[in-house]
Amino acid sequence: MKKLHKYLGFIMILPFIAWAITGVYFFIKPGYKAAYESLPIKTYPLTENIQYKGNKTWLETRILRSILGTHLLIKNKGGWQQRDPQTLKIIEAPTKIQIETLLNDAIKHNPLRYGNIVSIEGLNIITDTDIRISLNWPKMSLYQQGEDTDFINKMYKIHYLQWTGIASIDKILGIIGLVLVLLLAFLGLRMSIGYRMKLF
Repeated sequence: MKKLHKYLGFIMILPFIAWAITGVYFFIKPGYKAAYESLPIKTYPLTENIQYKGNKTWLETRILRSILGTHLLIKNKGGWQQRDPQTLKIIEAPTKIQIETLLNDAIKHNPLRYGNIVSIEGLNIITDTDIRISLNWPKMSLYQQGEDTDFINKMYKIHYLQWTGIASIDKILGIIGLVLVLLLAFLGLRMSIGYRMKLF
């Protein structure tokens, strides 16, 4: 039993070190605020009273005004759509100039993090500070992530034994790790009880 406990201890050294280091990091949470900062689209007061009767397929309606003008967002069974407030036709995607204008208005509050836009590919934007921003046009929302976000995500993967990048294998590793921890604790408890019984 002692040998088995010893071998299991050696096997679990690396996971224990990983759990300890990442656990301390998650407790202190350095850089979390910037890494997961919410990046909302800047909105302005509506200058007109707009009302839509809609139809039975519309589950939800949102009206907002950005630097580009007024936006009509419609939710139906298929998800969100952005429509022209006048014609109600679906606007599939904005132009690059519209994206640049919208993003510059959203990121100007924090130039140290976001810097300047260097490339726009579809609805994905990269800045000169290596921040990647994605625009959800139908919902008019933004998501940002940088190297700090990537680092924290890697720490999570290390902590939860997601070491291979293959979901099925990582799940097995996680289960094995938990089983070995329980077995290690059980063997330690058995040896401790046995040692105490010998003393008495």
